[in-house]
Amino acid sequence: MIPSRQLLLLIAGLVMASAPARAAEFYTEDLRIPMVEAGPQGLEAFLVRPAGTKRYPLALLSHGSPRSFDDRATMSAHKYYGIALEYARRGFAALIVMRRGYGTSPGGRVDSVGGCANAAYLPAAAVAVADLRAAIDAMGRRSDVTISGMIAAGHSAGGLATVALTAQAPNGLVAAISFAGGRGSRDDDDVCNPDGLVQAFAAFGKTSRVPMLWVYATNDLFFGPDLARRLHEGFRGNGGNAKFIAAPPYGDDGHYLYSVVGRPQWTPYLDAFLRERGLGRDVLSPPDPLPPPSQLNEAARAEFSRYLASTMPHKAFAVSPNGGYGWRSGRTTADDAQRDSLGACLKWSPTCTLYAVDDRLAGTTRQTSTDQSLRAR
Repeated sequence: MIPSRQLLLLIAGLVMASAPARAAEFYTEDLRIPMVEAGPQGLEAFLVRPAGTKRYPLALLSHGSPRSFDDRATMSAHKYYGIALEYARRGFAALIVMRRGYGTSPGGRVDSVGGCANAAYLPAAAVAVADLRAAIDAMGRRSDVTISGMIAAGHSAGGLATVALTAQAPNGLVAAISFAGGRGSRDDDDVCNPDGLVQAFAAFGKTSRVPMLWVYATNDLFFGPDLARRLHEGFRGNGGNAKFIAAPPYGDDGHYLYSVVGRPQWTPYLDAFLRERGLGRDVLSPPDPLPPPSQLNEAARAEFSRYLASTMPHKAFAVSPNGGYGWRSGRTTADDAQRDSLGACLKWSPTCTLYAVDDRLAGTTRQTSTDQSLRAR
């Protein structure tokens, strides 16, 4: 027979083991990164980190470049929230910085590679590296972020920028990841001056010594398997340190493996790499899903589920007493999201109130802010 004291401890242990873990909380912040070349507006950026009070190592995240120049204006740091959250769940302060000429960051075609036949990738990469370094400098002045033990990760043109950053590695950079890294894809399996792209990666390999992970899906229509291998061979042949993973095909175009939907496929590669480098940490739980408003019918509850699934801050959901609702996401500020969701709800009902803002119930303390101290002077 088990003594009563031991039995009570056993029961308590079983209860604790079966109880769901409380979801972690995360802090988000809209920023403008000071940079002389970007003018008084600075660079658009968005920070996601755990909601604790300690200093978290920086995870510097770099975006890709759309094939059409006009699509750059529609880009937003907020669109990468779901990606950044994965790094924040791993204990990093994840910063998405929009390089010059993308989103609301001024710069026009400053990172142009020129004509397709003779596309020049090294000058374009130098522009990107300057932007990333400006972001690192800004983060180094914060009390909640440390650049000691930082990592960098990028996708597509952002992968190229990340590789280029390792060739001029800033102090504190300990590891880097490139997902489908490259530049110059103008159509499926059609890359401008591919030999020049290989030569650029080879040039980075001469001075890059930061441990890297490179991931390319085998059905990538931007940078196919043969070209991806050539990029890696050129980089490694000159001394670069990169582990290459040929990931299984993903969807219709493996270039988009590194996405919110593709998280189950790419996060295991990330976790294994971080553990190998001694950077692995317990993965924090995502935010708890909010309960639906009680007055919603079945169809409206399905719409609220769509709201919860949206990874485009800022967002808000408004409801009326009779079950009417309205919601909007992808707004520049939380105030914009609240205003627009209320306006959408008021089209159906004369009385509406805010129910949720981002991932919190309206009226609760939100871990969000805009840090004016980082705005460009």
